[in-house]
Order: sequence, then structure tokens, then C-alpha cells
Amino acid sequence: MTDTSAPAETADATAPVIAFLGTGSMNGSILRGVLASGVSADRMRATTRSEESAQKLAEETGVQVFASDADAAANTRAVDGADVVLLGVKPYAILELCDEISEALSPGTVVVSVAAGITLAAMADHLPQGQPIVRSMPNTPSSVGRGVFSVTGGEHTSQEQLDTVSGLLSQVGTVVNVPEEQIRAVTGVSGSGPAYVFLLAEMMQKAGQKLGLDPEVARVLAKETVSGAGVLLSREDADAEALRKAVTSPNGTTEQAINTFLDGGIEQLVADAVAASANRGDAMEQEFCG
Repeated sequence: MTDTSAPAETADATAPVIAFLGTGSMNGSILRGVLASGVSADRMRATTRSEESAQKLAEETGVQVFASDADAAANTRAVDGADVVLLGVKPYAILELCDEISEALSPGTVVVSVAAGITLAAMADHLPQGQPIVRSMPNTPSSVGRGVFSVTGGEHTSQEQLDTVSGLLSQVGTVVNVPEEQIRAVTGVSGSGPAYVFLLAEMMQKAGQKLGLDPEVARVLAKETVSGAGVLLSREDADAEALRKAVTSPNGTTEQAINTFLDGGIEQLVADAVAASANRGDAMEQEFCG
């Protein structure tokens, strides 16, 4: 038996039926966020690679889960009758997955990719003519409900369908609507962005150790400082520049540190890093989409 179901709940017939193909960190986070928003598990299906992981996910969430290693039709079974299908596999496997599910899709099913490097045009070439498609660029804080997603609708995606996808993704983060040519910038700023912040915390910890702090003390100071600053920045009307200036007293310790960053070329370094991420996204499009 390759599909695993938990006890049935009373489904909300107005909610879309959602299929999560692949339930790794990103799709798994979205699935759990949608569940937490109050959508019934009866309105969701999912696929995993192994029967063991299918059983575990079904027991944890109550969602019907199909194991693709044991059932060659797992993905098409999950897609059958779905209103929204989220493709959560690695970029190199997205187009092959589109081919696999193509015949099982309803004409109005919205296919959503959360993978980098796969264009709307490439997906359209591997899906039925006129299929609604949405391309999204997520980031990892979605696993704690603080992600940010860009969404870009395809040629045959209505505003209502795009709003439905945005509503689903908003359960685990903030959603912005961008044209496809700007996804490379989104990749550089937010897609790769969490790693920049983690790197800063890592460097702060090492600097503290060089000044004599115990490694664990330095780790806690860096981690809590970065995460606390993030909470301040998350407030609705917060502005990064204004927050920085508010804690930078003239001729004080913080001003000395900030000037060192600026004199060292941090602005250009960050711009170069963001551009490098964006350029790698372009290269992935060429690699996977031709």
C-alpha cells in the first residue's frame, strides 16, 4: 500500500484541493503553514520518495501521502482533481515532473514551481497548452513562518488564480508580485539572503572569540543580536536605515564600527554578492531550460 491516510476530517468544500509534489524543507513548510491556517487535511495530498517518509508525514499531518519509490503513479494520483499543484523537487527534476503529471492535470489546475532556475516558458513547453502556471522564489525562513515569496503568473494564469496561490504562500511568509525578469534580483536579495545574515552572525562570533570571549558566549551574543535585530526590523513600519541611524550615536562605538564597514567597501561587496547570486540564477536557467 503506497498511500497513507489519517482519520478523515470534515473538509471545507470552498478551499482549493492542493497537491504537494515533494515535501522537502520548502514544500513541507508550506504544507504545514496551510494546515496551521485552518485548511483541512482532507483538501491536501502529498508525495514523498519513500513509504517510511510517507507514513511519517501522514501521521504528523493527517494528509494523504503517496510514496513515489513504491508507486510509479504516486504523483499523478496526487494531482488528480487538484486545484493547485506545488512542485517541490530539485530544479533539475522540475521539467521531467511536468511531463509526468501533464496528462493528469485538469485544465484549470494551477501549477506552481518553487524551484530556482526554471522559467515559465520552459514549464509551459512541458505542460498542456493553456495550463495556468505560477513561478515562485521562496526562502528558508518559511520553515518558521517568516519566509518571503515572489510570485509571477504565466500567460494563462488569471488574477484570481494568482491570488489563490498568494493566499496559500502567505500562510508561511510575505508574498510580493514581480515580473519574471525581476526574479533574478529576488533570488539575489531574498532567495539567497538568509545565508548572508547567517554569515554575518558567524563572522561576529569569530570576532568576539578573537577579542577573548568564550566560544559559546560569543555564539549566543552573535545569534541573539542578529535574531533580535530581525524582530525589530520585522515591525510593520520598520526601515533598516532608520533603525541603524537610531542606534548610531555621533562619535560613539557603533559609529566607529559602521564607518569601518563602509570604508571597507561593504556596500559594493554586498552589491557584488547579490549580483553573483542573480547571475547564477541566470546560468541555471540556461542549464536547465536551454
